[in-house]
Parts: sequence; C-alpha cells; structure tokens
Amino acid sequence: MGPFAPSVRAVAVLSLSVLIGCAEPGGERPAAEPASVPPQVAPPSTVDAPSAGPLVVFLGDSLTAGLGVDEDDSFPARLGRRLASAGRPVRVVNAGVSGDTTAGGRARVAWLLRQQPDVVVVELGANDGLRGLALEETEDNLRAILEAVAESGARVLLVGMKLPPNYGPDYTRGFEQIFPRLAEELDIPLVPFLLDGVAGDPELNQADGIHPTADGHSIMAANVLPYLAQLLDRGTGRPAPA
Repeated sequence: MGPFAPSVRAVAVLSLSVLIGCAEPGGERPAAEPASVPPQVAPPSTVDAPSAGPLVVFLGDSLTAGLGVDEDDSFPARLGRRLASAGRPVRVVNAGVSGDTTAGGRARVAWLLRQQPDVVVVELGANDGLRGLALEETEDNLRAILEAVAESGARVLLVGMKLPPNYGPDYTRGFEQIFPRLAEELDIPLVPFLLDGVAGDPELNQADGIHPTADGHSIMAANVLPYLAQLLDRGTGRPAPA
C-alpha cells in the first residue's frame, strides 16, 4: 500500500483544487514564484521559544505551518516542547507557509537565513508533486535551498515526502527518489518520510484526507525527533546567543 490508503485517495484528489489550487500532471502550471518574499506572507512565528538554546527554523509548507490545527499542536512546536522536556531547549521558528512550493522556499530562504539559525529543517516538495511540476525543477530548487543553508554556516535536515499513487508509478517513484539522492549528494541527514504512520489513516487526518490532525502532528514530531536531536548534538560553528 502506498503512502495514502485507497479509502482517502478520492478525497485527497478532490481536495487538491480547493486547498492548493493545483494543476494536474500535464495541465497548466502555476505562475512562477516571486523573486522575493511576497508582502502578504506573515513573518515566521516563534513558538514557546526559550531565551537561549540553538535556533531551529522550519522551512516548509502547510504540513509545517500546521494548517487546521492550533499553532501549539504543529509538529515544530511539539518538537520544541519534547526537546525542552528532555533538557535540551531550542528556539523554534515556524516558517511554514501553506501552499508553498520549492520555488517559494528558494525565494525566501535568504530572508530566513538573516536570523542566523543554527539548524534549518527543510520540509518542501509536496505541493510541487501534487501540482505535477517538473521533477528536475523541484530537485534543482531543493538543492539550491540546501546549499544556501550549508553556506550560511547552519546545519540542515531534509524531510522526505511521498505522493498518492494516482500520480502514476514513474512520476511517483521519481519524486520520492529526489530526497535520498540529494541527501547522499550533499551529505546531509534525511527524515525518510514525514508522514510515516500518518498518511492514509482517516483517524489521523482532517476531512480533506491530506492535512494531519493534532494527533497526526504528534506522530510527525516523533518521526523527526531522533534526526533533529542527532543533528543538534553535532553542534554548529555559530557562537551561542548573548
């Protein structure tokens, strides 16, 4: 069984045009992303941030933003609390933007890096795949984001994604292979699949069949936690905040 169970596949496909305004594979592609941060995008939110500790920025789409759940229930906020309860406080900045693509993330990554994060968690690509965008463009945008983070002196954690099976085996397989290929090429850690244990489970997803519930975000946080903790253990070259 693929990442999305057959019982929610129809709901997922139906909801794409409503939630994401996507084009089906082979259809008209969305307009190009702006070259700078669009003025309507709100500044990233800082959730339950302590005054000290590494700064962790989550660059992502609606899965990171926590569409449909309280901000405190999003998986970045949950990760911050879990690390704090383990005696490893971090400052969490949720830079998730619903509907964002890899092109959008590429356009705003320099703006986010001005905050001098210690770690950037990159969760992008799902909307590219759901819109049927060219795989080469998605991979090129992700590579540019990851390289920009590395050049800034921050450490980066890439989050893998999968697609519903209705996009065809070639496109689906090609999409999934982008993430491990980039992780190996750039020698960076990879969370294999953010929605592992969540995708396809009606009890863990909202009515659209795509966006997780609060309980789903709890599992997502558990999926990311060991990789993020290991990356934090490695440290960065940045000085501790004053």
